Amino acid sequence: MSQLDPTVFELPAATTPLPRRSKLHVPGWLLLLLGNPKSRAGLLIVAFIVLIALIAPLISVAHPNDFDITATRQAPSWHHLFGTTDQGSDIFSQVVVGARRSLLLGAAAGLLATALAATLGITAAYAGGLVDEGVNFVTNLFLVIPPIPLLVVVSGYLKSRGTGTMIIVLALVLWAFEARILRGQALSLKNRDFVLAAKAAGESNRRIVFGELMPNMISRIAAAFVLVFYVALLIDAGLEFLGLGDQATTSWGVTLYWAQTNSTVLQGEWWPFFFPGAALALTVLGLVLILAGVDEVSNPQLRTAWATRRRLLPLLLGSRSRVKA
Repeated sequence: MSQLDPTVFELPAATTPLPRRSKLHVPGWLLLLLGNPKSRAGLLIVAFIVLIALIAPLISVAHPNDFDITATRQAPSWHHLFGTTDQGSDIFSQVVVGARRSLLLGAAAGLLATALAATLGITAAYAGGLVDEGVNFVTNLFLVIPPIPLLVVVSGYLKSRGTGTMIIVLALVLWAFEARILRGQALSLKNRDFVLAAKAAGESNRRIVFGELMPNMISRIAAAFVLVFYVALLIDAGLEFLGLGDQATTSWGVTLYWAQTNSTVLQGEWWPFFFPGAALALTVLGLVLILAGVDEVSNPQLRTAWATRRRLLPLLLGSRSRVKA
C-alpha cells in the first residue's frame, strides 16, 4: 500500500450543485400591511374594485349610455343585475365602467396633491427662513378657505370639467392639510444624525431632501396619499351629484346625479341610487381600512398595543370558557 504524501491534500470529489430555488421577493412594507388585519381587508377590497374596473369592458352587458325603451325601470334581475334606469340603461354597466373614471380621478388627484404637499412641506421645513415663511403663508391661505364651497364656485365657473381639469382642481385644494403635517414631521427629522452627517459630507440640499428626509417619511406620505385618494373620491362624487361635473362621462357621481334628476326614489326605484352609492362606500371603506393599517404599522405604540391584544385575546377567551364551564 502506497503512503500518502502529507504535503498533498486530497480534495473532495466535485459534485453537481443543486439548482437554487428562486424566491419571490416581497417588499417588507407589503408584508407588514398584509400582516395587519385592517390593511389586509382594505387591500382586498380595493384590489377587488380595481379588478372590476380593469375588466369592465368584458363584464358589462351593454354600453352604459345605451337606451332600451323595452327595458325601462326594471328592478334587479338575472338579465339586469343592478336594474335599469327610466331610459333603459343598464345600471350594472354604469357602475363597473364608471369605476374606471372615479378610481383614476381619485388616484391621480391623490398622487398630485401628495407630491405637492411632500415637496413643499419638506423643503420648507429643511430650508427655513423666507422659504418656510412663504410656504406657510400659502398653506395657511388654503387652510382658511373652506374647500367644499371653493370647489363648488370653481366648478361652476369652469368651462371644461373633464377628468384632467378636475384632477388639477382637487389636488390644488387638498394639498395644504398634508403639507402642514409633513412639514411638522420634517422639522423633527432635520436635526437627526443622518441629516447632519449628510450635510457634513457635502451633500446638496436636493439630495438631502429627496434622498434622506423623504425615505424616512414614506409611511406618512403613503398615509397622505390614501387620505387624499378617498377624500377626492367623495368630493368628486358630491360635485357630480350636484351637477357640477362632466355629465357626458360615466362615473359613480354622474349615475347618482341622473338618479336624483329623474326622481327615482320618489317613484319607488331604489336601485339607481343604491348600487353606485354602495360601490363608492365600499371603495372608501377599503381605503379607510388601509389608512388605519398604515397608521398601526408605522406607529410603534399602536403596533405594540395590537400585538399585546393578540397575545391576550386567547387567554381572555380561555378564561371565559373555564368560567362558563
